[in-house]
Amino acid sequence: MIIFPAIDIRGGKCVRLTEGRFDQETVFADNPLDMAVRWAKEGAQFLHIVDLDGALAGKSINLAAIKNIANTVKIPVQLGGGIRTLENIETVLAAGIHRVIIGSTAVRQPELVKEACKRYGEQIVVGIDARDGQVAVDGWGVSGGIEAEELAKRMAEAGVARIIYTDISRDGTLSGVNIAATADLARAAGIPVIASGGVSCMNDILAVKAVSKAGVEGVIVGKALYTGSVILKDAVAAAQGE
Repeated sequence: MIIFPAIDIRGGKCVRLTEGRFDQETVFADNPLDMAVRWAKEGAQFLHIVDLDGALAGKSINLAAIKNIANTVKIPVQLGGGIRTLENIETVLAAGIHRVIIGSTAVRQPELVKEACKRYGEQIVVGIDARDGQVAVDGWGVSGGIEAEELAKRMAEAGVARIIYTDISRDGTLSGVNIAATADLARAAGIPVIASGGVSCMNDILAVKAVSKAGVEGVIVGKALYTGSVILKDAVAAAQGE
């Protein structure tokens, strides 16, 4: 299982939001690159970066800073936040980003996702963000009008290699991962799923690992790392242990 340290960028700084609310922001570092280097040194295998400004703007905003991160650390980076066109996908991948995360566009333009998968294969990831099982789009402020499991099935049929599933009600709250919903979505889709939202302690890491046979291949950890309630090297060791 893979631990993905999360780096959310807004206004050039490394921040965390609570339940995706932009009015509930905590700044954890003035320079996201410093955090990326730290997580890489502490054993991260993969970084999960979100361009929060991009999510609101509908296009990549902090790409220069993110490119700098990708070129500095020696581990792969996946990026989400406002990536909604094939041109934007191509630009992001050309910047050295390993995987592109498509969110709102998966709901509104499934044919674009299908074409992206044809062109870029496993470099395309779909982020499914849901509240009470219902998908949310546009920075989580609007209902997508579809259930998460149904969207997951459609994305698998479109050729998507993996999904990131976020329970919005738990994101940034340190209230525990929605294990049941994540495992159910992985079984429904039949492709690997990365859990996101709510990690508070090592028990949450172990709980995600316990459903790895259902297809949950990793977990994104954000606020718990920044507050110190999860130590990255311990989480990586637990994820890799038998």
